[in-house]
Order: sequence, then structure tokens, then C-alpha cells
Amino acid sequence: MNEEINQLIALQEVDAELSGFDQEIKEQEQEISKRQLSINEKESAIVACQDKAKDLEQQKRNAEIENEEAGSRIKDRQGKMMQVQTSREHQALLKEIEENKRLMKETEEQLISLLENIEQAANEASELENLLSGEQKLLKEETEAVNKKIKKIEGRRKSVANKRDGLATALKAPLLKRYNMLLVKREGLAVVQTVEGVCQGCFMSIPPQQFNEVRKGEKLHLCPTCQRMLYYKQEESEEA
Repeated sequence: MNEEINQLIALQEVDAELSGFDQEIKEQEQEISKRQLSINEKESAIVACQDKAKDLEQQKRNAEIENEEAGSRIKDRQGKMMQVQTSREHQALLKEIEENKRLMKETEEQLISLLENIEQAANEASELENLLSGEQKLLKEETEAVNKKIKKIEGRRKSVANKRDGLATALKAPLLKRYNMLLVKREGLAVVQTVEGVCQGCFMSIPPQQFNEVRKGEKLHLCPTCQRMLYYKQEESEEA
């Protein structure tokens, strides 16, 4: 096989290995991101519970004021009962007293409900805060562990990257430029094998005559569909 083709195959294998390192790092970082997202969601939920509790507390204060005012009006109207002269005035005061008694009962029921809701919101916030504390601790531990893993991956990556630099230097500049362009354009796969006349990059058939030329391995050929660089690897059965 042409030496340039061999160099390209070797370079593609190294770049695939480097891409694998990048994927490993990405997966490790995604685990941390998931944990952080969960923490952010709990922090938002705690704020929502706290806001709800504040709103309920305000409603409770309003209900208490309304209850006290209704009680004051009852006392006031009961005091006036001793001073009225006519039956009509007496009935009017009785009606006001009954209305304020009804209002007091409603506000007392409302206060009971509000107190229950306030307690529930406080319990929810407390439970979330406990969960949050645990997750923050786990995040710290996981971040330290992930950073260690990434450091090891980066060490292996650096070694392979040095190997890549050596392979790239051995290629002619125009060929390396085309390879690098294809590497970016074709999502990390610039050099591919042909199997039974099919490009393993785009999985489209190549013309029979071109496939025969690729099999000879005397010069570089490009896939007519995806423009990737092609090579042919002889199977063991063919060698026998």
C-alpha cells in the first residue's frame, strides 16, 4: 500500500483515539452538570416555598386584622344596643352583629387553613434544604473525583497528541490540509475503509473501476459521494 495512505490511516486512528478522550471528558463533565442541575432545581424549589410562605403569612396577617376588626364592630354594636330607641334600629344592629360574627367565623377558619399551609410550606422547604445539603456534599465529592479522572485522561491524551504531531509532520502540507478539512467537515472521519465496494463513511457504493484502483493501493482515491479518503484492507481469507 502507498506510504502516504498508510500515514493517513495511522493519523486517522490517532485522531479517533483523541476523539475518544474528548468524549470521555465530556461524559465525566456531563455527570457533574446533571448533579448541578438537580441542585439548581432544588434551590429554585426552596425559593418558591419561601415565597409561598411569605405570601401565606401576609394573608394570615390580613385575616387576623379582619377578624379583630369584626370583633371590635360586634362590641361596638352590642354597646349601642342599650341606647337604641326603636325596634328598627335594634334589628339593624342585630343584623350587623350577625354579619360580623359570620365574618369572624370565616376568618377563623381561614386562619386555621393558612396556618396548616404555612406549616406545610415550611416543612417542604426544610426537606428540600436537607436534600440540597446532601447533594451539595455529593457534588463536591464527585467534582474532586471527576477532576482526578480528567487529569488522568488529559495525561493519556497528551501522549497521543504528541504522537499525532509526529504523524502530521510526516505528511505533505497540501495533503495534511485536505485531511484536516475533511476531519472537521465529516465529523472526525476523514479516512475510511471500503468494504465490497462500499464507502464506510457514507455507505454509498463507489464505481467498480474506482474500487479496483482503491484495492491496488497505489495512490489516494476519494469517495465520489462524501469526498472522504479511501483505502482497502485485505481480508485474511483473501490473503490465503
